[in-house]
Amino acid sequence: MNVGLLVTRAARVAPDRLAIAYGKDELTYRQLDERVNRLANALRDLGIAKGDRVSIVQRNCPQYLETLFACFKAGACAVPINNRLHPKELAYIIGHSESKAVVYSEEFGEVIAGMRDELACVERYVCLSQPGPGALDYGTVIAGGDPREATVEVAPDDLGWMFYTSGTTGRPKGAMLTHRNLIAMTMNYFADVYPLEREDVMFHAAPLSHGSGLWSLVAFAKGATHAILRADRFDPEAVFQTIQERRCTCAFLVPTQVNILLNSPALPRYDLSSLKCLSYGGSPMYLEDLKRALQVFGPVLVQVYGQGESPMTISYLRKEDHVVGGTPDQEKRLLSAGIARSDVEVRVVDDQDRDVPPGTMGEIIVRGDVVMPGYWRNPEATAESLRGGWLHTGDVGTMDENGYIYLMDRMKDLIISGGSNIYPREIEEVLLKHPAVYEAAVFGVPDPKWGESVKAVVSLRPGMRATESELITLCEENLASYKKPRTVDFVDALPKSGIGKILKRELRDKYWVGQVRRI
Repeated sequence: MNVGLLVTRAARVAPDRLAIAYGKDELTYRQLDERVNRLANALRDLGIAKGDRVSIVQRNCPQYLETLFACFKAGACAVPINNRLHPKELAYIIGHSESKAVVYSEEFGEVIAGMRDELACVERYVCLSQPGPGALDYGTVIAGGDPREATVEVAPDDLGWMFYTSGTTGRPKGAMLTHRNLIAMTMNYFADVYPLEREDVMFHAAPLSHGSGLWSLVAFAKGATHAILRADRFDPEAVFQTIQERRCTCAFLVPTQVNILLNSPALPRYDLSSLKCLSYGGSPMYLEDLKRALQVFGPVLVQVYGQGESPMTISYLRKEDHVVGGTPDQEKRLLSAGIARSDVEVRVVDDQDRDVPPGTMGEIIVRGDVVMPGYWRNPEATAESLRGGWLHTGDVGTMDENGYIYLMDRMKDLIISGGSNIYPREIEEVLLKHPAVYEAAVFGVPDPKWGESVKAVVSLRPGMRATESELITLCEENLASYKKPRTVDFVDALPKSGIGKILKRELRDKYWVGQVRRI
């Protein structure tokens, strides 16, 4: 099934249902489907054939979803790109994916124009408004497109979405997601996360190039409404206002965004009671932050753990498992990433891919219809990641007797000090117990005696104080002595990626200049 048919079906079943709300701007499903068909047919008229790649460089807006589904319907492969990347990174992804067209927001016009000479693969540039020389106007392209149904036949394993990884260990890799992958991901949202229906309103504040865009397929499948945050940045008051005015029922946010909302003084002024499901993922949600979120938002949180290579769907922690003050087992499960999703198999293995006993540390591996067939133009990385038919996530964790998965860290973030494995996340969890600590990042730095020693970098809550000795003592009181940080640095803010992940690489790399790190 072509994923683009999700919009076609919604327009047939509920043509007058509100499809997209963006501030005061609104589109019904009838209007949206016509615009998507026009754009898909226009792309084909411009020479975009089935299987061609189309890069999308836009901020969150209705045109983002139009472009995405026009690619699906036309049989092209969408390449949604994080718009916060450096121009060199944007150019690399557009070129590496061999995109034949780029559809971009006007604010990126100068950046796109500056890289044209190095992008021989790109034949068409389409700008949402105010196109420069050599670019087509998005509105004009849509107006000239044929409004008739544009969906082409695709095979289940034809590409629909190219998801470029963050590139924390080198150049980003293009995870190839097929129509089969995307449909499997969509259908199992209803089985595990939330039984969304036509009356629901999905709120989008996280990037549509990542998790929020993937979840959009779920709302389109049921003909629900998409409420897209209309703001130049993640503004808590704008978030609260949109949720209250549009009566949003479900959302996907990254933990950084949840924390920003929890710390906003505007929070008590708004009614957020319409929320029925707040799914979160993309980076660790620490225990103290999670407890606060449950106090504020109520029993609506669902954790999803996945990767671009297996989007949104490796494991999930149900609403019912988000229990504060329950039994010891219930309290412990708040630290977990939940159980395997309905459509996947999950194992924890050693370095020989042998299953390890419950509670034993190993690498998380997964297989199922959501797992990518491989990386674009990278057979070596594909063979390494998918050896034995299982996706090797690079995440270290354990699984208990009941199937609950506990993630510790990325394998590359593991600290080995004096021959002992140290997992930064458990230290970060302790640091966040201090009332003054807002965020924390722990990583290894060179040590002439031990190989590596533990370093912490923290940011504090406004108006609050903490000292290095206080935080080290706190760790000594909660952890084995060899795990405590040897030094603690204080910064105003920790560096983050465009999707809110703390960039430990930027903190860590300066300590390893001229040194060889084993991972």
